[in-house]
Amino acid sequence: MHSADLHHHRGDDTAASAGNSERAPLEGDTRPWGGYQVLEDARTHKVKRIEVLPGGRLSLQRHRHRSEHWFVIAGVGAATRDADMISLTAGDSLDVPAGASHRISNPGEDVLVFIEVQHGSYFGEDDIERLEDDYGRG
Repeated sequence: MHSADLHHHRGDDTAASAGNSERAPLEGDTRPWGGYQVLEDARTHKVKRIEVLPGGRLSLQRHRHRSEHWFVIAGVGAATRDADMISLTAGDSLDVPAGASHRISNPGEDVLVFIEVQHGSYFGEDDIERLEDDYGRG
């Protein structure tokens, strides 16, 4: 998604300095399983657009300070939430409460795309406790 396609209001949470109409670019990254782009980063929530390549899967992880809501917009996903295995397709959603172990993988032939809404008190990458990881990250 191109930044020109993103239209949102961030109010007092904007990273742009006063008097400057340009917004600071939002974070994004390429990972071994695909990648993500932050769409909104505010004090009370963070929104990401996540793409998982065919055959890719994220680490089995949990968070202490945030819950997540996933909404699938394209492709198919196989999610794990604690002991539950959940199949997801476009239009499906899944809530992941804080403290729940979770992961998502893409068993399909097309890219899996979902929107992740994080809600809580802290959204830093150091709130990721990886329980299993295919790519050697701790």
